[in-house]
Amino acid sequence: MKTGSAPLSGGSAKGALTSLTSGRERTSLCARGVRVHRPVSAQSARRSATCEDPGVNFGSDNQSGASAQVLDAVVRAYDGQADPYGLDDLSAAATDALRETFETDLEAFFVASGTAANSLALSAMVDPWDGVICHHQAHILLDESSGPALFTGGAGLLPVPGRQLRLTAEDLKSMLGRLPGDPPHNIRARVLSITQASECGQVYSVAEIEQLTEVARAAGLRVHMDGARFANAVAATGSTPADLTWRAGVDVLCLGATKNGGLLAEAIVFFDTDLAADFDYRMKRSGHLASKGRLFGAQFAAWLKDDHWLELAHTANAHATALRAGIEALASPQVRLAFPCQSNETFVVLNRALFAELEQAGAVLYEWYPDAVPPEAEIADDEVLARLVTSFATTAAEIEAFLDRCRT
Repeated sequence: MKTGSAPLSGGSAKGALTSLTSGRERTSLCARGVRVHRPVSAQSARRSATCEDPGVNFGSDNQSGASAQVLDAVVRAYDGQADPYGLDDLSAAATDALRETFETDLEAFFVASGTAANSLALSAMVDPWDGVICHHQAHILLDESSGPALFTGGAGLLPVPGRQLRLTAEDLKSMLGRLPGDPPHNIRARVLSITQASECGQVYSVAEIEQLTEVARAAGLRVHMDGARFANAVAATGSTPADLTWRAGVDVLCLGATKNGGLLAEAIVFFDTDLAADFDYRMKRSGHLASKGRLFGAQFAAWLKDDHWLELAHTANAHATALRAGIEALASPQVRLAFPCQSNETFVVLNRALFAELEQAGAVLYEWYPDAVPPEAEIADDEVLARLVTSFATTAAEIEAFLDRCRT
């Protein structure tokens, strides 16, 4: 299994960009609108891209297509008959591939969205009167509506106070020490949720996860991992999937393929298989037991084969590294890196006028939650925090086009 970070050739950002140029360059974004994520406002602005623009799309990795290997597997899967509801051979093969990848026995269930995966997983880990401790930028807290509460029957989400980029064992200890302990009058914390790689582009090391899970275990908490970008974390750390999950104390992983070459494919992976009891009932009653479930099995089997998932993640991460290097090399007062990132997400602080120019030119990027930055990286009134996400389908031309616009 190839887990180490992908090297970049050349000593400059330009060299790195050249080394990443794909033979399958994306077509122009002419006629594609701009979508800017403004969490505070009601709607996102849309403007048309000009035909002269080579196309710059750093909106999200869920805007990318699917890899040819995954798509070919899906086409082959639907040529003929197969058992329904995940009882097909491809779904069984995908589960076996997950067992091999994570070097352990496990139970796996497949769904079409990350929100469904997280919400269903948490429903198997808590009672309705329980609480889930998470980061203040956690996707389950900010970007899954009330899905977790709906699926768990009302369990609360308990964000750790502060503006730290990632959770630490000390943060968790402090949080647990502040929670009221007067049952049955208070929410009872029962799960710690970690996102790997995180919503802020952070990657937890094996040691950091072990420290968190040790504190969680001492307090009687189960550990859930939102792994929508888990592949990017494996590629960034060089650690094995097993070391980053069950060996470090993770009970349930929601493993995402959708943002990394999948069509729509998320796996709920139970390392603690006792938690998977009656999970098929949870799937059925929530409408997530797909009739033609081979759709998921085909994708995951192809995605995991020959470390294809890591190849895709290495490419996305390498593009992000090149993008960050290029922004640093600009040394421009109009754009700077907001804080260090290790995955395929990059956060920048842009002059508001430059941000508007990028919008007008057809660039796709998200204005982000301003409280995502730590206190020492405050943003001025004439500045914007923006998130840029690269994927396996990002091209060197997109990165260079973005940098060129920031130079002018």
